[in-house]
Amino acid sequence: MKQPFYIFSDGKLERRQNTLAFVDGEGKKKYVPVENTSELNIFGELDINKRLMEFLTQSEILLHFFNHYGYYIGSYYPREHYNSGWLLLNQAEYYNDPAKRLDLARRFVSGATENMKRILTYYIRRGADVQGALDAIESAACLIDQQGSNDALMAVEGNLREAYYGAFDTILKQEGFSFEKRSRRPPENRLNALISFGNSLMYVAVLSEIYRTHLDPRIGFLHTTNFRRFSLNLDVAEIFKPVLVDRLIFSLLNRQQIQARHFSESAGGILLTEAGRKIFVEEWEKRLHSTIDHPRLKRKVSYRRLVRLDLYKIEKHLLGDENYGPYVARW
Repeated sequence: MKQPFYIFSDGKLERRQNTLAFVDGEGKKKYVPVENTSELNIFGELDINKRLMEFLTQSEILLHFFNHYGYYIGSYYPREHYNSGWLLLNQAEYYNDPAKRLDLARRFVSGATENMKRILTYYIRRGADVQGALDAIESAACLIDQQGSNDALMAVEGNLREAYYGAFDTILKQEGFSFEKRSRRPPENRLNALISFGNSLMYVAVLSEIYRTHLDPRIGFLHTTNFRRFSLNLDVAEIFKPVLVDRLIFSLLNRQQIQARHFSESAGGILLTEAGRKIFVEEWEKRLHSTIDHPRLKRKVSYRRLVRLDLYKIEKHLLGDENYGPYVARW
């Protein structure tokens, strides 16, 4: 099974015959096994050339770039090998039909909401006093189907997330890791830095899975399709962020794998150090490859595979074969 490969240091990525080699600033060389690599995630400054890009295209390897803060900033998305003109027409039709687009957008928000509720319920069973946040989410969730536009729906989604994030301090009870408020560019505290970093990893994980389906990542339904390169991955990521990103953050902090020393101040904000990112990424990949029992398939599947399965369900919805129901955790 192909795996993502992460590069944190500055250096140069080269093609060496039929494989890849990363050479860091000190001249140390590390080979990248092309046959086992699905994507490259770049956090350092990287020198690349056209010959390399051609090789990545031939090998169907995506290239994702992150900035100094660990934010996802863009991708090299090789020529698609699974293009479907028929599905593309249907995807565009759904986007251009306000009722169909809003219906799908509501499904994404409803899926995300159900998973936020599952997270809070999970911690209530473990003694966390977050019933108030859960009640607020259940109250706001009743408004999802009442919204007549995407903008109004996004406003409701924002209120749902605000109530959900308000429970983080109670769940964590970690000195030095308080939520306060959601801040992004740049994050104003350590917890926000973790959320932003984890969300960036979620966005590229979904994008990489979209590449291996017939879907076009440029046409989303909840997030507006505009001059932004991709938007469908943002839609699908909303469903999985509570289950994958947020639970991982709770685990990293409660086990003290990530501590205050893994952060630094930069340009008025807080960011993870390289050591902190490596810890997060290692645990992130473990989480994506961990498996659960799939009730419909009657077998174990990984969380990464669950993302792909949700994308297949979206394809069926767009083709009129089966209505889309987002993944909801079964704890």
